[in-house]
Amino acid sequence: MEWLIAPFEVSFVQRALWGGVLVSMICALAGTWVVVRGMAFLGEAMAHGMLPGVAVASLSGWNLMLGGAVSAVVMAAGVTVLGRSRRFAQDTAIGLLFVGMLALGVIIVSYSRSFAVDLTSILFGDVLAVRGPDLVQLAVALGVAAVVCAAGHRAFVALSFDPRTATALGLRPRVAHGALLLLLSLAIVSSLHVVGTLLVVGLLVAPPAAAMFWADRIPMIMLIAALLGSLATATGLLISWHAGTAAGATIAITSVALFAASASLSRARGRVARTTTRRTLERTS
Repeated sequence: MEWLIAPFEVSFVQRALWGGVLVSMICALAGTWVVVRGMAFLGEAMAHGMLPGVAVASLSGWNLMLGGAVSAVVMAAGVTVLGRSRRFAQDTAIGLLFVGMLALGVIIVSYSRSFAVDLTSILFGDVLAVRGPDLVQLAVALGVAAVVCAAGHRAFVALSFDPRTATALGLRPRVAHGALLLLLSLAIVSSLHVVGTLLVVGLLVAPPAAAMFWADRIPMIMLIAALLGSLATATGLLISWHAGTAAGATIAITSVALFAASASLSRARGRVARTTTRRTLERTS
């Protein structure tokens, strides 16, 4: 069992594990609504949309999470404003902002002499470089995300299934949509150090999507998603340690593998249930 325990006896791996668990919890809260509302493309666009802010912060020596937060808010505001236009669908606005913000971020980063290193760190993260202050920031972000989810739960549910009902109940769907975008931005910015902007969608979408095979109530989906994300983090770090692969990417692909396993097990469970039901009917007929 030494191969299983030894990696987590190292201090920086322990911090990486705690960082990944905290990010998994945040992504479970935001990602559940992303999956329920079919906002995966928006999540990916938001992840790329914070690249300019992160790039400016990196070149200026500012806090990367603060720079990413500013950029993500700008992206969210742009999606909200352009999405109100009746001339084109919302995904057109998302696609345009996605490409524009990504290109702007790459242009800004290209001014750095360490272009390749900076861009790699921003895009793919560095979970093994998580420090104590980063864990404190993640814990605070988790608390904020939990408060937003608890306060907006009723409005989020109504918005997800029937916006007209949300309006009739006085739940202000536009405000709820804005709160969801801010929640999504918080999850993406918090994940920056762990898996970076390109791989964050793996933790944001895969665990909640996998959880939906095993639960149909929002709180339970969030709980299972947090557990699956934490499992993906621990397993990814373990595989990365022994195989020498990139830790962030390994965590992301592990979360996708857990989704595939959940889908397969759910399908197999469905076949067994149908077979059992058919045999029971045959015996009673």
